[in-house]
Amino acid sequence: MKTLTLSADWSPRPDFRLGKKDVDRKRTYLGSNVWRNPRLDVCSKPDPTPGEEEVVIRVRACGICGSDVHMAQADEAGYTLYPGLTAFPVILGHEFSGEVVEAGRRALNKRTGEVFAPGEAVTAEEMLWCGTCRPCADGYPNHCERLEELGFTVDGALAQYVKVPARQVWSLEGLRDRFGSDELYLVGSLTEPFSVSYNALFVRGGGLLPGDNAVVFGGGPIGLAAVFLLKRAGAAQVILSEPAPVRANLGRRLGADHVLNPLEQDVAEAILELTGGEGAKLYLEAAGAPDKTLPQMMKCIWEGKALNSVVVLVGRADRPIPLDGEVFQVRRASLVGSQGHSGHGIFPSVLKVMAASSGLTQLITQRISIDQAPDYLCALRTDKEQCKVTVTDF
Repeated sequence: MKTLTLSADWSPRPDFRLGKKDVDRKRTYLGSNVWRNPRLDVCSKPDPTPGEEEVVIRVRACGICGSDVHMAQADEAGYTLYPGLTAFPVILGHEFSGEVVEAGRRALNKRTGEVFAPGEAVTAEEMLWCGTCRPCADGYPNHCERLEELGFTVDGALAQYVKVPARQVWSLEGLRDRFGSDELYLVGSLTEPFSVSYNALFVRGGGLLPGDNAVVFGGGPIGLAAVFLLKRAGAAQVILSEPAPVRANLGRRLGADHVLNPLEQDVAEAILELTGGEGAKLYLEAAGAPDKTLPQMMKCIWEGKALNSVVVLVGRADRPIPLDGEVFQVRRASLVGSQGHSGHGIFPSVLKVMAASSGLTQLITQRISIDQAPDYLCALRTDKEQCKVTVTDF
């Protein structure tokens, strides 16, 4: 099968020390401290075969994520920009959908209670949690002690076929009545980023009540999914901070009441003015630049009338952030981090929202072939006019 594979050299920085979960020359939780000279290659690999509890899926659509871009991008010293869990070489891709082609004899479909049948339209979680460690047993699979990640440590879905444990596979058949065959798979490939937003807003961030205000920093796919979800949850005003015109316009179409350009205006002052001096209940950092956005949020919290505001960090950033504890103490505010999308009924809830929605595929601004993917992974380092580039031709 044809695949998009990323390789890199194991070349730790001088101050790096192997952690308990790292595997020398193979795997690390601190990718940007170890992997050097990342290289992309469209190459052929053997088709996967399923184990007893696994499903092989023919990929119909797979989005390119910002993490894919950062894994393939190097800093001035040649180290990959992605800071997290990685094991190379690996087939990239984790935002996908497709149809079942083969299933192991114990690979059960949660929709039917039977073994997955060929032809079933499906998507899958990216985080391959074990289900037996303490965090999994306590209900926190996003923090699994034996975590593997599709497209990061095990072969992903930028390929003609992908193999996934059945426990992480979810049926898309409930969306088929609303969407035609082609659109079904495009929508299905958005389930993972929408689930990341859902987890950040409603599980980690505690959600909001109808009439509350919310602010989203960053109009990438996670931020735009958040705009959509917040408006459906009843937010009175959803304010998006995003400089790129295409993403800003998408934000408006998905429900943002106001879109601010941080390159042209004082975002904090604008938020306070738009909310009558109140500020927001929920602030989402989805820009991956908390060193720049958090001071704006703290200004809103400090000068605004709202108490008990929540700041959620979901964008990944390998750099220190400014933090004024007095702001959070005096204003009864909270700062929480959010990782992943699994557990708490998130995937099935997002699929239900999608089944009752329309216009979601406007997030996909470009459809490409797998042969074009390396060029787009390079272009997306600087091109913020695109939102979601999705591979549909394998």
